[in-house]
Order: sequence, then structure tokens, then C-alpha cells
Amino acid sequence: MTGIAILIPIALAMGALGLATFFWALKGNQFEDLEGAANRILIDEEDPLS
Repeated sequence: MTGIAILIPIALAMGALGLATFFWALKGNQFEDLEGAANRILIDEEDPLS
């Protein structure tokens, strides 16, 4: 029973940490251009060899 008393607060703290990290990434505009990275992988930029 004491194991549950320890694991529940740890699980809640980890969930709160994940939520805080998500809001931090949202505030830092990490999700601004979702399609840009997917489109950049399709652009074929060949640099000529020297």
C-alpha cells in the first residue's frame, strides 16, 4: 500500500512536468510551421562538387 502512496505523486508530478514542457514549447513557437519541415525534406538542393 505504501508503494501506491509513493507512485501516485510521482506519476502526477511527471504528468505536470510533461504538461509544463508542452506549454513551454507552445510559448516558444515550436509548433509554428508544421508543414515546413515536411516540405523541406522534398526539396532537392544539389550542391556542385568543387
